[in-house]
Amino acid sequence: MEQSTESANQDELDHTMKSMSMRHMDMGPHMKMTELRSPKPGDQQRADEIVAKLRPAIEKYRDVKVAKADGYKEFAPNVPSPMKHFTNWKHAMEAIFTFDPTEPTSLLYEKDGGTYKLVGAMYTAPKRYSEDDLDERVPLSITQWHEHVNFCTPPRGERPEMLGPNPRFGFKGSITTQEECQAAGGRFYPVVFNWMVHVYPFEQTREEMWSVERQHNEPAHPE
Repeated sequence: MEQSTESANQDELDHTMKSMSMRHMDMGPHMKMTELRSPKPGDQQRADEIVAKLRPAIEKYRDVKVAKADGYKEFAPNVPSPMKHFTNWKHAMEAIFTFDPTEPTSLLYEKDGGTYKLVGAMYTAPKRYSEDDLDERVPLSITQWHEHVNFCTPPRGERPEMLGPNPRFGFKGSITTQEECQAAGGRFYPVVFNWMVHVYPFEQTREEMWSVERQHNEPAHPE
């Protein structure tokens, strides 16, 4: 989420998030994932250390009011979704340059009515990062980073089309190239946001903590 200011086009981002929230894992032309690598000595230890630092650091955010007071803001609050991201833009900017396991870019909450349940966190890394760079932050033998790609924003009057059964636009859309997007009157983004990876530090097993399947199959979600 390499944002220069917090006042980026929120309206456009809201529509992007709504499109993404229809189904997080398409695994088609709109999703790029890192290759799962063979384990190296120390990989599991590094991953365990990340979780060991993250868990106590975000424990207090089980109370969503505390998270808000510490600068975490609900991303796309007007988009209905049972999974919500609360993003700290200061941490997002810092993540462009450094990696601090205790300061995730976003907190992940399951929402049921007015109740928010903290379930995990999301780390980000710059678009420019190679897989070797990402591996230095979170081992690629443990989990997979992902980024959302080939996004075509529809013309303003056609935005509801993204949520239809057979959309041309958005992350479920049939449009996957800049040429197709321009011909349809849209705006093309080769990559939306930065590299992302989710972690669920309150789970009981390592597999659940770094579940790739979960982070891509959360009902009605992005990031």
